[in-house]
Amino acid sequence: MFKKMFGKKSVEEQLVAPLNGKVVPLDEVDDPVFSQRMMGDGVAIEPTDGKVVSPVSGEIVQIFPTNHAVGVKTKSGVEVLVHIGLETVAMEGEGFEGHVKQGDKVEAGDHLITFDPELVKEKAKSTITPVIITNFDDIVENFDPSYSDAASAGQTNIVTLQTK
Repeated sequence: MFKKMFGKKSVEEQLVAPLNGKVVPLDEVDDPVFSQRMMGDGVAIEPTDGKVVSPVSGEIVQIFPTNHAVGVKTKSGVEVLVHIGLETVAMEGEGFEGHVKQGDKVEAGDHLITFDPELVKEKAKSTITPVIITNFDDIVENFDPSYSDAASAGQTNIVTLQTK
């Protein structure tokens, strides 16, 4: 009762595709850290190009030095990680260019990272890009993914969720 009276209000959040491509379940990611949801729940995208945009409006809470992953936190506290490809950290930033820094405020659809998909195909395990809610267990009440064969970066809704 007190939580309802004084606690945070439940909020609906929409995540848009951070890349152009096919939106698939995390189960299809060939990496147990993602497919077994060790970092949280979400979806994955098989990208058709190398432009990454923000899936939500919020603040950049982390941009990896190698620019292969970025974390964005919404006003309601949802933390979203976009991890470009599998085993891309080993590329040590080659083929990745970051366009934001920690602390930057972004809107859904703002350009975050550019990467070379052909180089990632050549040097990493896969280009598949998990989009993970890293604080899923703490904050998500309802989770409704939307899979698509042709999502448009910054436009196609890929997840609707309700916070606790």
